[in-house]
Amino acid sequence: MTTTATDEGTLLLVDKPYQWTSFDVVRKIRNKLKIKKVGHAGTLDPLATGLLIVCTGKMTKKISEFQDMEKEYEGELVLGKTTPSYDLETLVNQEFDISHITETALYNAAANLTGYLMQAPPVFSAVKIDGERAYKKARRGEDIEIKAKEIFVREFEITSINLPIISFRISCSKGTYIRSLVRDFGEALQSGAYMSALRRTKIGGFDVSNALTVDQLVTKVSNEGI
Repeated sequence: MTTTATDEGTLLLVDKPYQWTSFDVVRKIRNKLKIKKVGHAGTLDPLATGLLIVCTGKMTKKISEFQDMEKEYEGELVLGKTTPSYDLETLVNQEFDISHITETALYNAAANLTGYLMQAPPVFSAVKIDGERAYKKARRGEDIEIKAKEIFVREFEITSINLPIISFRISCSKGTYIRSLVRDFGEALQSGAYMSALRRTKIGGFDVSNALTVDQLVTKVSNEGI
């Protein structure tokens, strides 16, 4: 007899599509597979793609364990410009000269953003302030102050330089906002920067290469069970 997600639970690796929220993925899996208890471990912003761990049934009790695992991301940033959200959710609001930035300065800035750091999450984030998501307040134009917290960045590797676009790979602790690292990277170079693309490639020992799209997953489970 095939064990179902409903009675014992299982862990599913999903490649989250662009512009979907993490909850969009959970909702579709829940509705399509008729599973009542479904949750995800580690939120991805709508404009990010990549690995999302989805748990069903009794496996949802282990969500916090997966959330605590180190994450790895690959992405791109644009130097010389900023946006209020530090990514493409909002329009460019400032521009800076980048003619002074050298390759050495780029590598040094990345190296200085490794180790234990105090980081303030973006105001356009899901952090709750007085019971409401920060991004809702930010979209209304309210002034928001979010306290900094300690994070750990194991590695900040620059993988390609094609100014003003920089490609990177980052390994970091839970709770790290890559958008905030990009903001800090731009400021360290006496410029500005915003994140133009982000993909989560690993969570602990789980790799996005082993993940399925939502439609692939729904089809597989529907045909084979879990």
